[in-house]
This record gives sequence, C-alpha cells and structure tokens, in this order.
Amino acid sequence: MNKPDLSWLTARPIAHRGLHDASRGVIENSISAARAAIAGGFSVECDVQLSADSDLVVFHDDTLERLTEGAGAVATHRADELRRLKLRGGTEAIPSFSEFLGAIGGRTPIVVEIKSAFNGDTTAALRAALALAHYDGPVAVESFDPDQIAFLRARAAALGIAHRPLGVVGEAHYSQEDWPQLSAAQRAELTHFLHYKRTLPDFLSWNVRDLPHAIPLLMRDALRMPVTAWTVRSPEMAARAREWTDQIVFEGFAP
Repeated sequence: MNKPDLSWLTARPIAHRGLHDASRGVIENSISAARAAIAGGFSVECDVQLSADSDLVVFHDDTLERLTEGAGAVATHRADELRRLKLRGGTEAIPSFSEFLGAIGGRTPIVVEIKSAFNGDTTAALRAALALAHYDGPVAVESFDPDQIAFLRARAAALGIAHRPLGVVGEAHYSQEDWPQLSAAQRAELTHFLHYKRTLPDFLSWNVRDLPHAIPLLMRDALRMPVTAWTVRSPEMAARAREWTDQIVFEGFAP
C-alpha cells in the first residue's frame, strides 16, 4: 500500500507554540503567535489539553502560574474560566481549540500536540478528533503519550480523521526527575518504542538534543517516515537537526 504524501508536513519550519515573542506581547500558544507564524511563512505547533468540563484549550503548562495571573492546575478550571484568563505579558486570553482553529482557517499547516497525564484517559484525543473532523486545512496530531495516538489510530475512520497524520513525540531518556508521572513499564515502552504496533505513527518528532539516535534514523531511513526535531533554538541546533531529520520545530530565532 502506498504511503500518503506528507510532504506538506515538512515543507516549512514549524513555529513552536506559534511565532511567539514575549518582548512584543506575543505570547506562546496565543492566536497572535499563530498569526505571526502565518505571516512569516511557517507552520504552527500548538498544545491542547482538557479543562475541567472536558473542553480543549490551547495551553502548554499543567498549571497556570507561569503564563497567567491564575493559579492551580488547568484541569481543575472550566473552559469559560480559562478563556477569561489573560496571558501574562500580552492582551489575549487563553484560546479554546475551536477559536484557535478558526483563527488559522487553513492558511498554514498545524501540528497539534495532545498533552496528557499518562493515566489512560483519552478524552483529550477524542475531543481533538471531533474538532478536526470538519476542519478544512492541513493538520497533524501528535503526543508523547502513546495511548492518545493508539486511541486515534484505532478509531480514525469512525471519527472522520483517517486523513489526518498521527505522530509520536519522543526522546532518548525518560528520567524520574523529568517524567515523575510515568511507571517503570511506561518508561520502558517509551524508551524502546514498544508502542509501535499500536500507535503505527505516520511521523516522528524527536528531541534535537538526542540526535543522532537509532529510533529516528530507522524511522526516517528504513520506514521512510517524516521526522522533525524539537525544540530548535539556534542556527547551530538547526544545522544539526537538518543532518538527521526532515524539518525543525523552532523558537527564539528566525530560521
């Protein structure tokens, strides 16, 4: 069976959480950061996670303190509460996923990362699929959590997203310090890519600091799978990434 053409996924650099610049009041994962990426000719990467009432908002951190005047876990606040919280240093509030998609409107590719507590709850994946089923534009979905991607892989046709590429975000090491929520079994599965048979990813996004590495090398060269590198923060890192991957997910400089 022929693989789908995913050349659009790696055709242009991907702005990590949009083309944000706090010094100009353009905050990560905001609609203005997405619009700045579009104006610069870049794709957009964003993070989505669940509110307390199971809506999706575009926000990276588990908690609100770094980026807003709010406090506590994102997952303990209703979506209407979150959308009233201004992003620190800017004038915008936390956008809902539907608002974010509407603002982009198919003008550039989007890479949507599903955030997860690694607790087996795949509601975020379901909500993302429902939002994307009728979106008119290029979108890929990824996650560190293989449960999210395996859920979508098994139900893609029924959810109307069989045409959406599904990917895994990975790195070489999953330490207790950086990944305290993971069990020993989950660490082994992620480290050795043991989820492959159930996730069957269309693409891989790999930590640039862990290049070169056997997993992205095999995925790219043996399976002809598109591989991107995250998060690239300098021209020097970009040069290293381009030696081993097909595109960069960048922030903090203009590639």
